Amino acid sequence: MTPRIRILIAVAVLVALGVGGWLYSTRGHESTDDAQVDAHVTPVAARVGGTVAAVPVADNQQVEAGAVLVEIDPREYQIALDKARAELANAEAEEAAANADVPITATTARSGVSSAQSGVEQAVSVAEAAQHTIAAAEARLASAQARVIGEEATAVRDDRNVERFKGLLAKDEVSQQQYDAAVAEAASARANVAVARSQVREAELAVQVARNQLAQAKVGEQRAGADLRTAETAPQQVTAIKARAQSSAARVKQAQAAVGRAELDLEHTTVKAPIKGIVSRKSAEPGQVIQPGQPLMTIIPLEQVWITANFKETQLEDMRVGQPVTIDVDAYGGREFNGKVESIAAATGSRFSLLPPENATGNFVKVVQRVPVKIVLNAGQDAEHLLRPGMSVTPTVRTR
Repeated sequence: MTPRIRILIAVAVLVALGVGGWLYSTRGHESTDDAQVDAHVTPVAARVGGTVAAVPVADNQQVEAGAVLVEIDPREYQIALDKARAELANAEAEEAAANADVPITATTARSGVSSAQSGVEQAVSVAEAAQHTIAAAEARLASAQARVIGEEATAVRDDRNVERFKGLLAKDEVSQQQYDAAVAEAASARANVAVARSQVREAELAVQVARNQLAQAKVGEQRAGADLRTAETAPQQVTAIKARAQSSAARVKQAQAAVGRAELDLEHTTVKAPIKGIVSRKSAEPGQVIQPGQPLMTIIPLEQVWITANFKETQLEDMRVGQPVTIDVDAYGGREFNGKVESIAAATGSRFSLLPPENATGNFVKVVQRVPVKIVLNAGQDAEHLLRPGMSVTPTVRTR
């Protein structure tokens, strides 16, 4: 065997040993360099607008949850809160007054109905009494008129007797005493006529007075009836008062909501960190006028980083959740971290792109797709928080 053949055989043996060693070392392992560090990127935005009064944090500063990040001038919102509280106090006062009116109106309405009914009954009684009085007065008037007629007839008779006795006295056929008696009787008859006529006038006045009383009683009866009809609307009045009270209660709730909103707006003038992390991309500066929803900065919690590895679909055959992973970090000279597979995405990365592929149209070229796999670090692997989102890593999953 020549030396050249020996060299070729030795090279072939070394190549075979190298290939065998590589196959043995890579057997049961899946690796990719399409991977990077990920973390939650929490944007911090303004809930209310206004002028920035202070920004007590700087870029890349570590902050705790609840730390003050931005302070907005609160004076405008304090004025709005004071106004809302004043309107609430006014609404509560109106509600108290409306609630107090309900029992008062109900009691007044009941007493009004009772009083109006009594008034109607009294007015009817007065009218009936006035009618009886008119009847009695008219009867007295008729009696007085009849007496006048009788007294006038007596007076006429006595006057004629006087004339007759006067002629007889001149002939001495009657005595002076008889004549004087006739004259006295005639005078008495005329006096009786005058008395009877005065009684007629008195009876006429009594009739007129009684009629006036009846007219007044009728007016009183009408008024009492109107009062009764008004009093009978008491249930509607009570309902209206209750509705007013309910409306006042609704205004109180509306004012309470306005106070709550004003308090919330005032609270939002102090922007606080929602989580613990590192401040990044700070854009807020003192004196800046900001609008609601405007981004101010972001916070990245480095305690909660993970690895997103985009494995080819042909590498997923034996990959399972919980399998151990070794992660080489490019930024630290290939320093290794240990972790495990937490989950495998439900779709390929191309499905989440802005324009996902539509293979059912046009020409089709088969392309091996990549599926995102989430890998979490074992506890205590990154105590110094060296891993930052976006860093390139090379994870190797031990599938067997």
